[in-house]
Amino acid sequence: MSAPPFAATVLVINPGSTSTQTALFTRDQEVWREEQQHDPANLDQFAWEQLGFRFAAIAASLTRIPSGSLAAVVGRGGALKPVAGGTYEVNDAMLDDLQNARYGNHAANLGAILAQQVARRQAVPAFIVDPVTTDEFEPEARLSGVPEIERRCRSHALNIKAVGRQVAADLGLDPAAADFVVAHLGGGISVAALKGGRIVDVNDGLLGMGPFSAERAGALPIEGLLDLAYGGEYTCEKLKQKLSRASGFQGYLGTNDLLVVLDRVATGDEPAQLVYQTMVYQIAKEIGAQAAALGGKQDAVILTGGMARSEKLCDDIKTKVAFLGPTVVISGSLEMSALAQGVWRVLDGEEEARKYVWPDYIV
Repeated sequence: MSAPPFAATVLVINPGSTSTQTALFTRDQEVWREEQQHDPANLDQFAWEQLGFRFAAIAASLTRIPSGSLAAVVGRGGALKPVAGGTYEVNDAMLDDLQNARYGNHAANLGAILAQQVARRQAVPAFIVDPVTTDEFEPEARLSGVPEIERRCRSHALNIKAVGRQVAADLGLDPAAADFVVAHLGGGISVAALKGGRIVDVNDGLLGMGPFSAERAGALPIEGLLDLAYGGEYTCEKLKQKLSRASGFQGYLGTNDLLVVLDRVATGDEPAQLVYQTMVYQIAKEIGAQAAALGGKQDAVILTGGMARSEKLCDDIKTKVAFLGPTVVISGSLEMSALAQGVWRVLDGEEEARKYVWPDYIV
């Protein structure tokens, strides 16, 4: 693929649970960014059914693209089959899996679909980068202990890989040789062993393992979980909802807002103090576990995600993991720029675009 001219731009489309973000990037900088909030009444629809109003919401943004400048469109990667990390050109196999929600129903599934719709109108290629189902597990990370249950690699892969590249550059390290433990701290928490840019182990931050978060349960005692599942109060779907949306801070304290919890901690609220301190404890334990997965040879621990904006939270975690080496904080998310940069690496010939092929396991 020949490199586009220097003045070319890449359009980024990132559909989230309650909003859709768009941004325009040149090789070197973000030109503009917009975010459209959506009526909650429309968000109960199946993701595919949201396509019309999502596209309408970003239509005005498209008029801000300088004529003839667009080189490509990139969307957030949704729930796909497990794939290696990288930049993927959107194709029919990918669109079919996303439209039918074969691997999960999430607003992010619309990223590739919206990108393709815009790209076809502009006669440019469409891509996704490092979807949430990026799977680069080592074989021993995949076994759970129960033959019928396999550990799944689901994480905030896009941001985890992006901050790994940034910290490697900041430390003067080759990203392909640098090892980090990266803790993405958000509504869900992903703590990953990042080895040479590959996520070789990570807790399943949605329904699986690791620390509890603002809304999610994290790892649980198996006997207690079985009692809940068979106690007659919950259907399977209701229990999944409880574990993914009504646990953690929300379950214990009735809020999913870290700032509210920290305010309660500051006033001496003992239940809030215990729950907050326990989350810090569990995050630190998971960081230690992923350091062990790297043989203790990590170059740094990286804290990122929305909750990493809290200086207190980061300081409390740093205190517990100081024995593992330096800790670097990159608050918030680099998702939008990471999407653009993934495409520029392909357009400029630094990487080759991957092909999403069904039904191969990993391409």
